[in-house]
Amino acid sequence: MTREEFIFTIGYDGDSGVVDKKSAKEFGKLSTAELFDRGMIKAAVCSAIYSKAESEQLLVLDKYNALTGQPVESFAELKKIFGVTA
Repeated sequence: MTREEFIFTIGYDGDSGVVDKKSAKEFGKLSTAELFDRGMIKAAVCSAIYSKAESEQLLVLDKYNALTGQPVESFAELKKIFGVTA
């Protein structure tokens, strides 16, 4: 699965991911930070997961905690909030 497909998976049909192809094409090249800054928080979480870079995961966690009044303690909690696993 490509990064763009992973970031913009909106559900599953059996074992196959259902991808929002329009969003993947339009926004798939944005960085994790750019996705977050455009309000695409779930996509930013997915991008950070796909990158496997702790720095990106911490960036998303920090931005999320700064944005909300209910901060979370870990990136793992953030994945649960958005229903994303990998």
